[in-house]
Amino acid sequence: MRLEGKVAIVTGGAGGIGRGIVRAFVKEGARVLIVDINDEAGRALESEFDGTAKYLGVDISKQENASRIRDAAVDAFGSVSVLVNNAHASRQAPLMETTQEMLDLSFGTGFYPTFWLMQACHEQLKAAQGSVINFASGAGLKGDVTQSSYAAAKEAIRAISRVAANEWAADNINVNIISPLAATEGVKAYIAANPGIEETLLAKTPLHRFGDPESDIGRVAVFLASADASYMTGQTLMVDGGSIMLR
Repeated sequence: MRLEGKVAIVTGGAGGIGRGIVRAFVKEGARVLIVDINDEAGRALESEFDGTAKYLGVDISKQENASRIRDAAVDAFGSVSVLVNNAHASRQAPLMETTQEMLDLSFGTGFYPTFWLMQACHEQLKAAQGSVINFASGAGLKGDVTQSSYAAAKEAIRAISRVAANEWAADNINVNIISPLAATEGVKAYIAANPGIEETLLAKTPLHRFGDPESDIGRVAVFLASADASYMTGQTLMVDGGSIMLR
């Protein structure tokens, strides 16, 4: 059990990559607070486990809820040793059609909650010599068209992750980033709505498949949360089948 004794918070944990991470973490011995706004999916996921995961239905876009999330994890399991900032919502539009509302949605559900939760959980993470796992995107690394609000928020998350990696190294907190490509519900819907896009995407992916949220993305998150990654910080791990090879 690589995560025995660890307590994790996973935002956006009721579906997609977040759900895969929750399942991977619990299988490795972690106790997990699932944070989401999809009560039905959150409670269904909680019911899969025998008290080792708890669901909290809360809106992460409200700053005051960051401390509420931390306190819920401490109340349920006694501490916080891993923070996984996975949740993010956005809308696509060409740059010239991107509105303030779109920017506010992307930063308000992605960048700001990541920032607030890192601040709120710092003392717990310091006491546990814990880990932060944040999420980037190929959209930000490549500058994908119609993704200006999402790409900007994701690159901002990478920036504060590197700052925290430098500042919090003295506290023995490692901060790393996953940039994934996975067959989530959202990706499947996008493929269904855009005939031919699956072949286009896979043609640019050397491993020629989409990742599985649990066995591919979740397992890398397990590694980053474990003692095996204790000498890694500030890194962006491309868990995308080789779509982007950083240099």
